[in-house]
Amino acid sequence: MSDRPFRIPESTLYAAEADEFDEFGSNDLPSYSDWRGTFYKVPWAVDEDAIREAGADVAIVGAPYDEGVSSRPGARFGPMAIRGAHVTSGSPWSWSIQAGVRPFDLLTVVDAGDAPVVPGRPERSLRVIHEKVRRVARAGAIPIVLGGDHSITYPSAAAVARVQDPATVGIVHFDAHADTGADQWGSLIGHGEPMRRLIEEGWVAGSNFVQVGLRGYWPDEDTFAWMRDQGFRWHTQVELEERGVEAVVDDAIAEALDGADRIYLSVDIDVVDPGMAPGTGTPESGGMLGRELLRAVRRIVGSVDLAGMDVVEVSPPYDHAEITAMLATNVVMEAISALAVRRG
Repeated sequence: MSDRPFRIPESTLYAAEADEFDEFGSNDLPSYSDWRGTFYKVPWAVDEDAIREAGADVAIVGAPYDEGVSSRPGARFGPMAIRGAHVTSGSPWSWSIQAGVRPFDLLTVVDAGDAPVVPGRPERSLRVIHEKVRRVARAGAIPIVLGGDHSITYPSAAAVARVQDPATVGIVHFDAHADTGADQWGSLIGHGEPMRRLIEEGWVAGSNFVQVGLRGYWPDEDTFAWMRDQGFRWHTQVELEERGVEAVVDDAIAEALDGADRIYLSVDIDVVDPGMAPGTGTPESGGMLGRELLRAVRRIVGSVDLAGMDVVEVSPPYDHAEITAMLATNVVMEAISALAVRRG
């Protein structure tokens, strides 16, 4: 073996050759060269014991499932895309300019990995997503679930409600679509039905279910009549435009907490206009701006006792330049930062 040295002339002010290999640790490296692949470079803690040992306040959970889609697939790749989206820095020293905090100084955040989903077994997939989220919540961490299509809110929110009992959970749901259909071509577990399943099974009271950003041409008036009968409240995109996002969000917070103790936040990325979030399975033109959604998430998480959260319907095959995945990553980071302010 040759001992002939290899050295490119140095043009920086960093370490000497002898120290160069160990000059940077994983947290120092750019996101694309970090082998761990966790959300924002947080440590892994993939089971209950590890979550408890870490004393985690928040745990990221992947739900790589899209067999509930009604049109374009690909959201099964969402968790990987959200974790891998470009970030300028990772934990632990990330600074939120919006919130004025270093969130990872104030919160312990871990990545709990993905639910053990396999293709071709949708019922099993939803059951194991439920169990994964339940174990995370049972360990004392707030689960933030990366979808996946919106079907995953049914098992995820049910798991959170199950762990929180006897405290009650309300839901604030950002979406272009109500997702309260009776069935999807005979299936009860498609991504157009999760909110109806949650209500019908009693995990959440209809009067504590609030939707924001609805627009487009589905569902039909009969479905809205059912929602009204259950006590749903909803705020359309037109109302957001006419009254302003902050006024509507403040109403949504008050409505969701009218009888509930804690809040589960569900964000379908298609609530944002597809010009800013093209990578989704059922886009609807004329949605929120990305900055409006981020501001709304900060406002909600900073005002409520957050029990759990999901970000769904990121479909990387339809994305461009990671636009949608980066927005979803920022949605999660805005929630974590607002939670840090609230707890700090």
